[in-house]
Amino acid sequence: MKRRNFIRNSSQAGMAFSLLGMYACKETKKKEDETTEDANLTVKAVDPFFKLSLAQWSIHKMIKEDGVDPYTFAEKAKDWGFSGLEYVNQLYPADLDNDEYSEEAMAKFIEKSNAEAEKHGMQNVLIMIDRQGNLAVSDAKERKETVERHHKWIDAAKAMGCHSIRVNLNGSDDPAAWKANSIDALAQLSTYAKDKNINILVENHGGLASNGAMLADVMATVDMDNCGTLPDFGNFCITSSDDGCAEEYDKYKGVKELMPYAKAVSAKTHDFDPGGNETEIDYVKMLQIVKDHGYTGFIGVEYEGSELGEEAGIIATKELMLKAAKEMT
Repeated sequence: MKRRNFIRNSSQAGMAFSLLGMYACKETKKKEDETTEDANLTVKAVDPFFKLSLAQWSIHKMIKEDGVDPYTFAEKAKDWGFSGLEYVNQLYPADLDNDEYSEEAMAKFIEKSNAEAEKHGMQNVLIMIDRQGNLAVSDAKERKETVERHHKWIDAAKAMGCHSIRVNLNGSDDPAAWKANSIDALAQLSTYAKDKNINILVENHGGLASNGAMLADVMATVDMDNCGTLPDFGNFCITSSDDGCAEEYDKYKGVKELMPYAKAVSAKTHDFDPGGNETEIDYVKMLQIVKDHGYTGFIGVEYEGSELGEEAGIIATKELMLKAAKEMT
């Protein structure tokens, strides 16, 4: 009788132990599944290695053709999911007196831009400077006057909390003269900007400046901490023609050459395929080049297409950047 009780009790204990084991296994499996799920969520929610800014040129048609107030730039950028602003000086002709830029007009531009950026919690990143003369011109007097015409924009960048202005190296078409002129102008500008903690950036913006090796050589020769580049993914046309670009520099090679000096980056787009990819630029490849150089600053969306409206093109570019960044991880 005692033996039967012992067997019965042992059997019950074994069943209980088995049930406890099954429960423990289920709980362990549940925790493993939850951990895997959490890990997957973490991967999906990981932030990109860069911050998102919007180049104001992306809305130049709205401003120039549709009469949109350029001072709504901060509000629009905020609504579209950006945190940084890249201004374009030529989009403010009504206030800035048709490229003459009086002292009063400059003060108004600074005050209103700062107020809008603060109101919408946006960061002023840089100002793109156009139509202020040819910095790579061979005439020394004209070059100096052009440099001095940029001084007000360096002062404005400082007053707005920007880290840089973007300039153009237009002028001579002779490579040797262009290089010498560019070095002289950039050294002058960077010297003026140094004590103001403002960077002078050159974008591959057509002409000889779109030759990545030549522009990198200019940077190495100037050799100043506040003189750098703004690599643009799509602006590598050296010579234009009636049919488009007659001579184009390899865009991936060019970005690689310019990234060692980069203090800003421009994500150019024109058109998208059905999968949301840029039709002429491999964004995973481009962003990998940027990341491999240790860059973690703002990348500015600059939509320049015509197939989509400007707002749709801006959003499509932003989504492409975030998708490409995920594919890299």
